[in-house]
Amino acid sequence: MTRIDAKFADLKAKGKKAFVSYIMAGDPDFDTSLEIVRGLPAAGVDVIELGLPFTDPMADGETIQLAGQRALAAGMTLRRTLDLAIEFRKGDDTTPIVLMGYYNPIYSMGVDAFLKEAVAAGIDGLIIVDLPPEEDTELCLPAQAAGLNFIRLATPTTDDKRLPRVAQNTSGFVYYVSITGITGAAEADAGDVAPEVTRIQKASGLPVIVGFGVNTPEKSRAIAQVADGVVVGSAIVSRIAKGDSVADVLAFVKSLSDGAHSA
Repeated sequence: MTRIDAKFADLKAKGKKAFVSYIMAGDPDFDTSLEIVRGLPAAGVDVIELGLPFTDPMADGETIQLAGQRALAAGMTLRRTLDLAIEFRKGDDTTPIVLMGYYNPIYSMGVDAFLKEAVAAGIDGLIIVDLPPEEDTELCLPAQAAGLNFIRLATPTTDDKRLPRVAQNTSGFVYYVSITGITGAAEADAGDVAPEVTRIQKASGLPVIVGFGVNTPEKSRAIAQVADGVVVGSAIVSRIAKGDSVADVLAFVKSLSDGAHSA
């Protein structure tokens, strides 16, 4: 059982919904990013999604694209992202970390070397946006063999014919993209999300966490009421971009987690 599996089992036993936060590793710099990540569990974050900076993201809107550019300009790399996880793990051995990004940096490092280093760094799961199920032998199956969850995205266009293929080798949870589009582009609607969550739960047997389009405590609560949890990314990253203090960023995260946990 991974930390992710254990976390969702614990939340289910307590009748609670999950709050997941996304932070771009190294934005605006390594030290500030590490300070924010270290503060996330106390701000109510159940699972940390750690963004892997990449030059050519395909699923991210302007907010997260710019965060990746700031991180890259500050010298962030895949290995430095793993270093950040290592530093976090020195003080927290229980909060799950999901590395979210694109395949190119992992391919460049080499899958075997990456998986060895990711496990050693305390990474628990992967969301690799540009690897479809048809490429499961590339990273998904080796990652699961190494003890990592491989988390897949489902979208409003994932129909009943496609969904079983998407769910086949997914583990940990399913990330439901609530809108047709990129991160931060529109708001999620609980009425639209609810039947999709039920459909994906039945197909996968896994918790379904909803992201893309959740940006306020009220929206966090509304979406968590119809799902197993909620992910917030762009709204948090935009606070970092504005230069908010670490304390202010974490206070905002706490308001979002309180919303989800009150569902």
